[in-house]
Amino acid sequence: MRTLVVTEMLTLDGIVDSPGNGDHPHAGWTFKDVAFDPAAYAIKGREQLEAGAMLLGRVSYTEFAPVWPSMTEEFPQYNAMPKYVVSTTLAEDELVDGWGETHLLRSLDEVAALKEETDGGPLIVHGSATLAQGLAAAGLVDRYHLLTFPLLLGSGKRLFADSPKTGLKVVEHEAYANGVTMQVLDVVR
Repeated sequence: MRTLVVTEMLTLDGIVDSPGNGDHPHAGWTFKDVAFDPAAYAIKGREQLEAGAMLLGRVSYTEFAPVWPSMTEEFPQYNAMPKYVVSTTLAEDELVDGWGETHLLRSLDEVAALKEETDGGPLIVHGSATLAQGLAAAGLVDRYHLLTFPLLLGSGKRLFADSPKTGLKVVEHEAYANGVTMQVLDVVR
């Protein structure tokens, strides 16, 4: 069985909305409001090396797909790995050419079936907060990689809004000079 990992950048009050850009009034908060410390992002490089495929929701896919393929130095493994877009509304002809192998999944049942496969390595959910919430509610998340930024935004999409009660075990944590903390947490079953 493949491990499903949700990786997110979030504020101390749990906001995951528009960390790099987007429609949120404070979009770009990861770079605009907190000093950059490359050590805090080391886990992102590790994720690229460990993941076998990426799962994205429709919104994150439509934001990432036009940009990431040209970021060959920053995201070489992400660009090369298979991508699965979980959406009931995205059409096949809306998939972007030039971003490698991309498949549409229409339900969380299809994600569960993909997880059951033994080949291919971990599945990583990058961003895609709505998808992450649905996966958590369905009991499909095995691990969280969280970069928590020392910032309160007060409003926006929260990662754990309306989440079911879930036990977590800290397997790795670190604090960085810029105040960002990294937590790797396994879901306790």
